[in-house]
Amino acid sequence: MKIAYLNLLLSRASVIRIVLLLAVSACITFAGCHSNEKAGGPAADTAAVSGEYSPALTFAPNVPPARSSAAPKKVIVDIDVIEKVMKLADGVDYTFWTFGGKVPGPFIRVQEGDEVELHLNNNANNKMPHNIDLHAVNGPGGGAEATMTVPGHSSVFRFRALNPGLFVYHCATAPVGMHIANGMYGLILVTPRGGLSYADREFYIMQGEFYTKGKNGEPGLQPFDMDKAIKEQPEYVVFNGSVNSTTGANALQAKVGDRVRIYAGNAGPNLVSSFHVIGQVFDKVYMEGGSQVNQNVATMLIPAGGAEIVEFTCKEPGTYNIVDHSIFRAFNQGALAQLVVTGPADKKLYSGKLADEFYNAPAGDDAGKKDKAAIDPPAPEPSFADRFKDGHTLFESNCSGCHQATGLGLPGSFPPLAKSDFLMSRQDKGVGILLHGINNEPITVNGKHFQGVMPQLSLTDDQIASILTYVRNSWGNKSDAVKASDVKKLRGQ
Repeated sequence: MKIAYLNLLLSRASVIRIVLLLAVSACITFAGCHSNEKAGGPAADTAAVSGEYSPALTFAPNVPPARSSAAPKKVIVDIDVIEKVMKLADGVDYTFWTFGGKVPGPFIRVQEGDEVELHLNNNANNKMPHNIDLHAVNGPGGGAEATMTVPGHSSVFRFRALNPGLFVYHCATAPVGMHIANGMYGLILVTPRGGLSYADREFYIMQGEFYTKGKNGEPGLQPFDMDKAIKEQPEYVVFNGSVNSTTGANALQAKVGDRVRIYAGNAGPNLVSSFHVIGQVFDKVYMEGGSQVNQNVATMLIPAGGAEIVEFTCKEPGTYNIVDHSIFRAFNQGALAQLVVTGPADKKLYSGKLADEFYNAPAGDDAGKKDKAAIDPPAPEPSFADRFKDGHTLFESNCSGCHQATGLGLPGSFPPLAKSDFLMSRQDKGVGILLHGINNEPITVNGKHFQGVMPQLSLTDDQIASILTYVRNSWGNKSDAVKASDVKKLRGQ
């Protein structure tokens, strides 16, 4: 009996050891395990700080470097509030309220356990009082109450960075939504004590909405529209403060083999973002910027006022569009950025187009009618007016999402059709483009370079003729009508 009882105690002790080991291993996440007094180390909220410094503050899409020291420090952060007119889109200006003179505000990077002393300076030329609410703060209003500041004054408060993760900060002065919608937001990263894993490239992208009196694209200085904001009907949904802020010449850059980490935030103030990089899979996602790690995710939801960290490795060269997959926001309202990856291609991973062949529909109700086209005479060529009218309708449903109803395209992404030297100088009148598409070829349109990517469209000869007649006679273009027979001749070649 004594031996049996002893064996039982030993088996229970082994189970306890296993449970403790599992608990410790389960604690290894983005946040790491928080030490405390009972575990033999000081708690994060009571550990003594050693020294002080002012961290580098960077603006999107740049991220400041990590600190090498793991010991808690006093971190002094200075942020100036500036109200200023800046570009929202081509020809469109807006009076932004900013942290640091840009939208989004500076990226703040501290470490778990740091004592952060924040100085908020409201420029004397501003018209409004402002404050700051940091979602990383444990305290009333996230610091908003302590930092309410009128123009010409500065406010100071301190907080302990207890929780590792990626957090939004924003102005919380009433009306709160208006201050956020005018551009007062940014991200603060509290890295865990053990730091983050290595990444070759780190980028800062933040989505925000703008509610203007004028419609999307209406030129001039646009005022804020409270009615549209309340109804959650923005004219612009953009990355990093303006349309095309991070495309074309301003696109993010990486190389094949690079490990990329994106700190993605959504300021709102209203909409949820469906963050997606077209052609990439996130192999690691820190859900809502916290400790929970998900794997192999293509699209992630970021709530208004939330943030996420995504990581992936670049495997193939090319231009990758970064979008809010509520897709009209990307291609019509501005929620579009680009990542250009350079380096050698691996055809075993991604072949590109292998063939472009005619497709013969399987026999069905039309079986035995293969020679019908040869028997029936061709339909009469419609008038120029009818071609133009039909082409307008077809363009709106097939082409305007990329090239826009104005024909101006999206700088750095989709070339303009308006006064397009590339289109109007082509001997085939553009028929070959619609027949075969463009497979990732460099093109130059009106002196600007694009990485041409256009899918082959499933259009009839008549439809292609109508679209090209409309395009070649709109937005400053002028030419003869394109005929269905022109398309048919080229299709057969």
